Amino acid sequence: MATEKIKKLVLSYSGGLDTSVMLRWIKDHFGCEVIAYCADVGQGDETDGLEEKALKTGASKLYIVDLREEFARDFVFPMLRANAVYEGYYLLGTSIARPVIAKKLVEIALNEGADAVAHGATGKGNDQVRFELTFARLAPDLKVIAPWRRTDWPFVGRADMLAYANEKKIPVQVTAEKPYSMDRNLVHISYEGGILEDPWREPYNDMFRMTVSPEDAPDKPEYVEIEYAGGNPVAINGEKLGSAKIIERANEIAGRHGIGRVDLVENRYVGIKSRGVYETPGVTILFHGHRAVEQLTLDREVMHLRDGLIPRYAEMVYYGYWFAPEREALQALVDDTQKNVNGVARLKLFKGGVWIAGRKSPNSLYDPKIASFEEAGGYNQADADGLIRLAGLRLRALAHASKKDG
Repeated sequence: MATEKIKKLVLSYSGGLDTSVMLRWIKDHFGCEVIAYCADVGQGDETDGLEEKALKTGASKLYIVDLREEFARDFVFPMLRANAVYEGYYLLGTSIARPVIAKKLVEIALNEGADAVAHGATGKGNDQVRFELTFARLAPDLKVIAPWRRTDWPFVGRADMLAYANEKKIPVQVTAEKPYSMDRNLVHISYEGGILEDPWREPYNDMFRMTVSPEDAPDKPEYVEIEYAGGNPVAINGEKLGSAKIIERANEIAGRHGIGRVDLVENRYVGIKSRGVYETPGVTILFHGHRAVEQLTLDREVMHLRDGLIPRYAEMVYYGYWFAPEREALQALVDDTQKNVNGVARLKLFKGGVWIAGRKSPNSLYDPKIASFEEAGGYNQADADGLIRLAGLRLRALAHASKKDG
């Protein structure tokens, strides 16, 4: 029996081998009640049959909570308003799902009067940090059990866990081990581990689930119009949709054109480089459409200031600091820039590529009369003389000083 005294614990549970074994091991090891919780963040039919499986494994009850709308509205869209991209490629689909999952886990634990929570993240990855920083901010007094980091966790690998599941009659479906691990939600599917640990090896084309191969995509481009209000996508091709539905529709449209595949060797927060392959079709086109409307509506200095902060914002999401005060402060700045980001982007989709084909906005700062090369438009070109003289003043001073040194 463990030395920690735990009466009731809520486990983040998927029904797979790892969390099924954890559920029973925690129950036996700590002698406590275990409540299982599964968040529906858009992983499809993976929640089917979970209640029976959880109860047979030893859970006192199972919560399955549909978080898709909250996930899209309160987590994905704020991140989209910031145009957050980690290390130039990654649209943060897994990273942004963890805080919404952890937030609901905490709510259930507090409502149930539990004194502990548990998750199945390993000690090598980012998810352990993302979960536990959320716990620290929202419920600092809850005990956190992370079995993979414990010295009394008796399992080394899959074979040990399968033997334990067989011994305890845990209802786990035994299947051939995949050559990679996969995590799916409304925003994307991530693939890592196994054969993908060789960064020289190209992923199998049949690995992908949300996108067709660009080579097999239609031979004719498709045009899509996305409307934005306050920086949020609100309609596709003139049809108003809810937050989750608009991502789902964007996934369908972009997926059939092979859009959103990314292959990245990224820097984990724990200091390890890892190779991840992602497919993020819908959010990829929502990102490009957002950029297109911003081109018309954002003041230059405001845009440049916000863009300079994108790497920092993306780090906060990737590292797990969603509920930290610095992310919330930066979000307030970002959201202030988005008040006039209203309009429609027209995108051209073709064989894995996305091109801006047009944009319009009632708040446009673009004035064709001023920008035109064909008419004066109230702009006196001679005014540029003074600007250039002042801008070049320090450069001329540097040139004169260099001659003296020579």
